[in-house]
Amino acid sequence: MTNHKEILRLHSLGISGRGIAASLECSRNTVSNSLHKAQEHDLSWPLQKDLSNAELEKLYFPERIATSDRKAPDYEYIHKELAKSGVTLSLLWHEYNEECRINREIPFMYTQFCKMYRSYASKTKATMRIHNKPGEKLEVDWAGKTASIIDNTTGEIIKAYVFVASLPYSSYAYVEAFLSMEMESWITAHVNAFKYFGGVTKILVPDNLKTGVDSISWYTPIINKTYHEMAEHYETVVIPARVRKPKDKPTAEGTVGVISTWIIAAIRKQQFFTLYELNTVIKDKLEEFNQKPFQKKEGCRRSVFDSEEKHTLIPLPATQYELSTWKIATVQFNYHISVDKMHYSVPYEYIKNKVDVRVTKNIIEVFYKTHRIASHIRLHGRPGQYHTLPEHMPENHKQYNEWNADRFISWAKDIGPNTEVVIKAILSSRRLEQQTYRACMALLKSADKYSVIRLEAACAKALTYTPKPNYKSVQTILTTGADKIVEEPFIPSSDESSDYGFTRGAGYYGRDN
Repeated sequence: MTNHKEILRLHSLGISGRGIAASLECSRNTVSNSLHKAQEHDLSWPLQKDLSNAELEKLYFPERIATSDRKAPDYEYIHKELAKSGVTLSLLWHEYNEECRINREIPFMYTQFCKMYRSYASKTKATMRIHNKPGEKLEVDWAGKTASIIDNTTGEIIKAYVFVASLPYSSYAYVEAFLSMEMESWITAHVNAFKYFGGVTKILVPDNLKTGVDSISWYTPIINKTYHEMAEHYETVVIPARVRKPKDKPTAEGTVGVISTWIIAAIRKQQFFTLYELNTVIKDKLEEFNQKPFQKKEGCRRSVFDSEEKHTLIPLPATQYELSTWKIATVQFNYHISVDKMHYSVPYEYIKNKVDVRVTKNIIEVFYKTHRIASHIRLHGRPGQYHTLPEHMPENHKQYNEWNADRFISWAKDIGPNTEVVIKAILSSRRLEQQTYRACMALLKSADKYSVIRLEAACAKALTYTPKPNYKSVQTILTTGADKIVEEPFIPSSDESSDYGFTRGAGYYGRDN
């Protein structure tokens, strides 16, 4: 509203219209019109009657103050309803319209409706709740200040990074310390925060940090795949704050500052030797923080959360999210992929293709263009193990799947003891037993070409060279006929012997005495 009284006072002091307009932050036309109307009504400073600006406005411009026949909205009701999830000014205006139609009253248009509510909110200093719906957002961030723990062996001071999650509507917060800001800590912090709140908000608002966002973009940031998967598991969505826009998550930014004073600074003189000790104290301080009474309104963060926000959260899923990592692998010619030095089969049709691999503590899942093509129980223990599913094998490979070590050993035993020893050596030569089946089959089939006797003799010959012969060494002996050569043992002559055992004489070295 125009300050007509101040215009008259400043004009009486001889200040120009331009100066009055600059002082009152209004237009020169407004000043001119006010002075013109004052002259028409023979008014000057000081006013003879103690007239208010509203009364002067009504006197100067009666046409503007004409009583409206339109129904005034209930602004207090509008303000309370806006706090509820999903309620907007547009929805409330439609309901207001419908109410006026039923009562045969004339409503205000939407733009005037919104303008009048904003005027009410500014005059009553009521907080506009358009951006703070209960259960709508959870703002998350790492605190700028760090805590610390002491290594009880070396005395080294180790940094502890503080994760902060805050609900904008109630300002209810969750805080936890971690030894790193890596993906595992980031996801674990979210899971623990959801458990603490007893539910999940519709939107997660993180900063554009690398653990949560793969590619930073002003309009379309690319969310980290693991972070996105966690959000899907809890039926929420991640909308990162814009780069260098702290007002996109003001509650978390403000809570970070308060947490730095209320918790981190409060425990600065205490010493902790384990992360568990640190988080135990942080938990106690957090409870004090959430139950600390508000300064300018009734209640505390905990009471507002319990009464107005907790019931609006999305319920937690039946199972807790299991941390996973994603990798890219190439399907090898043996239709297996390698993950952490373990080998898992995929359908042979995908040989030479790149696939996405989801790795959890217990499961390995393989995806090709978002379609899952294989799933395995994760192998643990000695590296180099294989997990092969029969349905992934080509038809000509499946026949070997019907064989096993016992069958090959039994077959070799029928040929002879030396063949049995060689077969056992071949079976134990590879980390995956199935990888040796071709060599075992080829060796035993050699009996059809060279005879059982020759195969047994070749195996005996090979065992004199090494205790663990392979198929190629036996095959070489058979093809060269070395198994047919019988070596006679060397027997020394009596004149080359002595009381001290065998001694080589001059004849051995090619010269006479």
